[in-house]
Formats: sequence, structure tokens, C-alpha cells
Amino acid sequence: MTVRLREALRSTAEDVPTYPVYERALATARRSRRRRLAAAAGAVVLLALAGVTVPLTRTPALDPAAADAALPDRLGLPPIGTLYVTDRPRLGSASVVFTGPAPRLRGWNNTSIVGLVGADSDNYRIMRVGGEAAAGETVHLSPDGQHVARPDGEEDEPGVDVVDLGTGRTRHLRSSVTDTVASTPVGWSADGSSLVVRDEVPVAFDGATYTSVLSIVPLDGGRWTALASGAQEARFGSTVAAAPGRLAYQYGRTVTVADAQGRELSSFPLPDESWLAGKGAWSPDGATLTLATRRADTGEWTLRQVDPRTGRDGKALRLPAVTGAVSVRLLGWAPDGSALVAAYQQDPDAPERPLEEQTGPPATAEQVSSVRVLALTPGATAPRTVLTAPAQVNAVDIADQVIRGGRVRDAEPPGGVGGRFWLWTGLVTVLVAGAVLYGTRRRTRRWLDGRRTPATGY
Repeated sequence: MTVRLREALRSTAEDVPTYPVYERALATARRSRRRRLAAAAGAVVLLALAGVTVPLTRTPALDPAAADAALPDRLGLPPIGTLYVTDRPRLGSASVVFTGPAPRLRGWNNTSIVGLVGADSDNYRIMRVGGEAAAGETVHLSPDGQHVARPDGEEDEPGVDVVDLGTGRTRHLRSSVTDTVASTPVGWSADGSSLVVRDEVPVAFDGATYTSVLSIVPLDGGRWTALASGAQEARFGSTVAAAPGRLAYQYGRTVTVADAQGRELSSFPLPDESWLAGKGAWSPDGATLTLATRRADTGEWTLRQVDPRTGRDGKALRLPAVTGAVSVRLLGWAPDGSALVAAYQQDPDAPERPLEEQTGPPATAEQVSSVRVLALTPGATAPRTVLTAPAQVNAVDIADQVIRGGRVRDAEPPGGVGGRFWLWTGLVTVLVAGAVLYGTRRRTRRWLDGRRTPATGY
């Protein structure tokens, strides 16, 4: 090779752009590290989200028969962050619903919180209801414990909501009563296929007075059947009791018995200081109705049965009297013949009842400070307490199947915090961790590059 050719080749080689092998390799390594870091962070986020949400989204096997359904012997307040009835895992069925002015049973914007206890365990759920809610009066547990009926709180299209505890879905039953301004469920049919609903219809244009309208409402969306109507002051449907194919309801000082088609079968006036005992007023065989009577001199409450056609006294009940209660409500009959009653303790700070309520039972949820459930066993000398509740829990309702089952279990109400607390805590933790990683990404990259840059020397 000549000197001139060699110089030409060298000059040409110097003019060719060089490939930055080291710089390109370093950049490729940085991109790979960033991708791995992003993938790892994404995996951490997904794992964290899965850890807090999988327990809420899995669907356990439901037990419609609730063979192990039992009454808890005590209630507790729902923990902070308790799951809603619409959350997963579903509750399936409930044994008890309860309400009251306790702090954990009150929500924002004048909402009430209804507590629910699982049919066979201390599995608590909550449900929000607009305005005031009272278990057994405006919020009712179905006979099988799988549905809860509540007012919908809508003013434009009044109706009632039925929440399915097995699916979490809510079914809205829009009222078909003309000009109604409010709908309230007041009781279930014996088979749980329909509800008795009370509507308030203004009589005058200014709404100064109202008429109460009772209707039988099928859950399948069928036609509303008119049952009765009358002045609001008579408190139509203040108590509703159901037997197979029949309903008994109280208004003012009168009890009426009707069939499932709304036809009146009989009606009779109530004796002084007596009221239709409660949703469990029908005897187990459906032959008699039960009245709750208060002795004026001692304030004791006793139960007695009457003929549903005439109101005449039937057979005597050898049940112990209830003392120290301002009101009692018969919930049902246990297999051993015991009557389960909710005994209400009066709130000394409650305002005096309005005059229009003087014909109703001596106490409603607004005048009660606490409640307990008693078993009145035939031949016993005193009632036996089967359920206690915390202070300021002043109303309960129990599923009929739980009462008929006759089982009472030792309850251990949950403490600490509930599933929603951990859900939101997990989500906030993930978001904060993600924000920190994003904000320090450059510093982290420089630190990683500094650790991985090879030392050079000559």
C-alpha cells in the first residue's frame, strides 16, 4: 500500500461519524431499569389493590335456608368502616336490624344508619336511610331475613325500597296512590311476598291535613291493592300483624282483619289500655290475636288473646308480666310457646308525645332510650332476657324464621374497624406511595445510575 493511499484511507476514516457505544449502552441500560422499576411499582400497586379489594369482591356461597340462623344474645354498635349491605361479600340474610340515636347510627345530612347482624354469625352491615328510621316501625326485616324494606325518601316519586341482602340489589316499588307525598312500609305478609305500605295524601291544597292510605304491595311489581284509608290522626297501620292469607292492623282504637285481597273480614274495638301487641300478634296456629294490656296502677304489661272476629277474650295466657317498660311489642312465638317481646325503656329527656299519637302505643322510637328482647315463657315467674342492646339503640326487628327457630347464640360483636376502613386506608397508602415514587423518580434514577456506572481508570 502506498503512503498516499494509506493517508487517504486514514482521512476518510476520520470523517466517518463514530458510534457512541458506551453512551448508547448506558442509555439502554437506564431505559431498561426505568421499565423494570415501573413494572415493579405497577405490580406493587396491583397487589395492594388486590389485597384490599378481593375480600370485598369475592362472592361467597349463600345459604338461603339459613339452617344455623340464631338470635344473638347481645348487640354492639357497628365498627367504624363497617361494610354496607350492597358491599361484597354479601350478608345473605340477617337475624336482627336495629336503629337509634347512637353516634355510629347517625350519618351526615340527617340520615339514619340501620345496623344489621348476620343470621348465623356476628357479621355486621349498615344501611343508610334518609330522615328518621325506626326498626320495626319504618324499617322491616322480611320473615326469612333476606330482604329489608325501607322508605325511599323520594319526594317526586314516593315509594318504598326493598334491599335484597343476597344480591345487594335494591328494588324500588313506586307508589300508585294518587297525590301521595310519602310512602312508608309498615309490615310484611306472612310469606314475605308482599308488603303493607302506608301513604300520606294531603286533603287540603296547603297540606294542613292528611289522609293515610294502607295498601298491599306485591314485590313482583303487581297491582297495589287498597286496604283501608282514614284520617292521619288515627295512625293507620300503627301495628300490622300477618298470618297466612290474613292481615290484622290497628287504627285508632280499632283492629281490623282483612284477607290478602284487601277484603275486610272483621273489625272490633280495643278495650281501654290495650293495643294490638305487635307483628307477632297472631297465635302460631292463626286462631287468635294477641293484645298487649297495661295496668294503670302498676304499669305492668300483660298479653292476652282474643277472638279475631269479635274481639272477645280467648284462652288465658300463663305468661309473666313485663315491668319497668314504657311499651312492649310482640315479635313472635318461639317453639316452646314463649312470646318474644321487645321491651322499651322510656327516655326521660324525650318531649311529650303529640296529641294525635295518644291513641297509639305509649311509646315510639322517639320516646325510647333503650330496648331489650324478653322471652315470656308459659309458667315462668319472670321474663327472661334473650337480647340486650347498647345505650341509645332504641328499636329492633327480628326475622320471623329466627324467632321460630328458637336458637339463641353467644354473640361477640365485632370491635376495631370494619372492611371499608381497610379499603380506604389501602387505597390512600397506594396513592401516597405512588406520588412519592413519582416525585422522587429523578433522584432515584440518579442514585441507581451512580451505583451502576463502572469506574474508569488508566
